[in-house]
Amino acid sequence: MSINFDNALGIHERALGFRAQRAEVLANNIANADTPHYKARDLDFASVLAEQSAQRGSVSLNRTHDRHIPAEGIQSGEGQASYRVPFHASLDQNTVDLQVEQANYAENAVHFQASFTFLNSKFKGLTTALRGE
Repeated sequence: MSINFDNALGIHERALGFRAQRAEVLANNIANADTPHYKARDLDFASVLAEQSAQRGSVSLNRTHDRHIPAEGIQSGEGQASYRVPFHASLDQNTVDLQVEQANYAENAVHFQASFTFLNSKFKGLTTALRGE
């Protein structure tokens, strides 16, 4: 009997990789806050989730009542870094808002830690099951 890690770990394995990639993009934005003509970029988790779902097949839900709204599935997204629209115009055409970038970086770090903690508990559970405890 083999263990299928895709079924055992779920989306959190990919979410952890996405969070690490987003941290890199946000760190680049923060590092280039004073660079003229630098355009801030960001990754969208929903589009990455949609891309992953499209690769696995569309998401389908069962209707338990005839008055429930039927699910159409998740639409496919790009999952690529997109440019952020600035809140305030800058004289040097830089679109980085340092406070927004720092807030997004902190939020991303919290989500990264949550996914990491969840994966850690999943691995502990798998180890316990393999040992037969």
